[in-house]
Amino acid sequence: MKAMILARAATLGLGLATTAAGAVQAGTYNLTVDEVTIDTGDFKKTGIGYNGASPGPVLRFKEGEDVVINVTNNLSESTSIHWHGLILPYQQDGVPKISYPGIAPGETFTYRFPIVQSGTYWFHSHSGFQEPDGAYGAIVIEPKDREPFRYDREYVVQLTDAHPHSGNRVMRNLKLSPDYYNRKQRTFGDFLSDASEMGFDAALADRKAWGEMRMMPTDIEDVQGFTPLINGKGPEQNWTGLFKPGERVRLRFINSSAMTYFDIRIPGLKMTVVQADGNNVLPVTVDEFRIAVAETYDVIVRPEEDKAYTVFAESMGRTAYARGTLAPREGMEAEVPALREDPLLTMADMGMAHEGHGGMQGMDHSRMSSGTHTMADGSTMAGMSHGAMQGMDHSQMSSGSHTMPDGTVMQGMAHGGMKGMDHSAHGGMAMEKADPFYAPGSGLAPKAANGGKFLSYADLKAHKPLYEHRDATREIELRLTGNMERYIWSINGVKYKDADPIRLQYGERVRFKFVNETMMTHPMHLHGMWSIIDTGSGKRNPVKHVVSVSPGTTVFMETEVDAPGQWAFHCHLSYHADSGMFRKVIVEGGPKQAAAEHSMKTGG
Repeated sequence: MKAMILARAATLGLGLATTAAGAVQAGTYNLTVDEVTIDTGDFKKTGIGYNGASPGPVLRFKEGEDVVINVTNNLSESTSIHWHGLILPYQQDGVPKISYPGIAPGETFTYRFPIVQSGTYWFHSHSGFQEPDGAYGAIVIEPKDREPFRYDREYVVQLTDAHPHSGNRVMRNLKLSPDYYNRKQRTFGDFLSDASEMGFDAALADRKAWGEMRMMPTDIEDVQGFTPLINGKGPEQNWTGLFKPGERVRLRFINSSAMTYFDIRIPGLKMTVVQADGNNVLPVTVDEFRIAVAETYDVIVRPEEDKAYTVFAESMGRTAYARGTLAPREGMEAEVPALREDPLLTMADMGMAHEGHGGMQGMDHSRMSSGTHTMADGSTMAGMSHGAMQGMDHSQMSSGSHTMPDGTVMQGMAHGGMKGMDHSAHGGMAMEKADPFYAPGSGLAPKAANGGKFLSYADLKAHKPLYEHRDATREIELRLTGNMERYIWSINGVKYKDADPIRLQYGERVRFKFVNETMMTHPMHLHGMWSIIDTGSGKRNPVKHVVSVSPGTTVFMETEVDAPGQWAFHCHLSYHADSGMFRKVIVEGGPKQAAAEHSMKTGG
């Protein structure tokens, strides 16, 4: 048994510590941070990896164990490791200047924390642009109890967007020109095509509107020219996972990209989603799903035939794809689909639905709970309830398309008041079912390639709620803002270096309101605490560690504030976080502090 454990550890590259007698010290792992060569099949580059490789080893933990991870920095610069999605003491979270100073060159830092969860997660550097340069790896945590679904074998499928330029060079080029990597810029030929479809005047007006905003409808991916990888292999290198026909295969998808969302499908196979961001969900069978940067999804497939299937991950901007294969035998391949037509942003993605709302931009009145609501300018509205909204003047609210909590889109709704809706101005209301997490009319709203089911956040329902469902004690509005021309990204119009921390109180439940006023999609990640997305499912709202906020939309999430300390809260697009879409969160109070205060009051 000892030999088997050591052999498995060697295969994974974990370097488990041993005693002089050779016995494994359970829960002890060694990682080195190294300069490595990354070979994508399209190009080779010098990057950063763990234990001599990128991606690093798959770290396999067990729920309930205490882990000790020795990290030795072999670089000539400081480094760090953040354990993405893991619930742990803030001092072990691995964010320089928030959790700890970082790991200096030549230094070994020892992380120690308990494993209090199970599922699929990942780890990566939180220093500079080391993560886009290759410093990432996967985490798989075995649960204490039996899982509510069956499978015969499993594979980690870790995605990234490897770029021939270093992260520092990419950032410099984006600052020089935000369109530096945009290979899909609109041409005069595109204008002529638009004019033939919509008329010359309409096409000219559309082009003028985009020009005045200094934006382009092709601004979906800030960075193009990358090669998508699956487990470190490019499309031509063809990562392959083997199966026996009839087996249930669990695929643990992790998007470790710097900037790229992927639409994932396996032609010929249905996928049953069983986990999102490490947490079990009620199974939902789909043909395709979109994975945001830093998210994880676990799916189960059951290939019945003795043939190969292509795992196809197409970038949301349709500029590149990752490709792997599921097959009964090595060397088999299946047809690789062609990239679909490029999507284009619309005025809906520019946040036009937010116009005309003044200080109440994008406010979803239907879901506000009573309590205190904090606005972007710091002012509060105490005791606001559903009934309090009835007397408000809605006459200035813009008409257009409005998405209801159940996902139904109401077209042409005019706000002459919430009770007496004027249907005449726009010919009444046209009802249609749409994904409520995209702006109505969005150019990014996804559709399955085969016309089948495409996963929505609205489909995700917690298998077993982690917390008792209760009203939030207050609401905090976070407007996602930016200046594309200067390549500055911010929250509430303020960059991180100029912002005050967000202060939360231990024990409260806070409702965060994301209002995306930019044309980009932002995957927002709160460290140390869970993010409960309001999908309208009440106690079964899904529990995640990343919440993707599409252009022109308002999304709500709630957090049980149960982790004292200092935490990072940021957009997980690497170059957005670095340029300002980042906050420090300070959780005040907690068991120890509360006990100390109680002792002072009682004289104990």
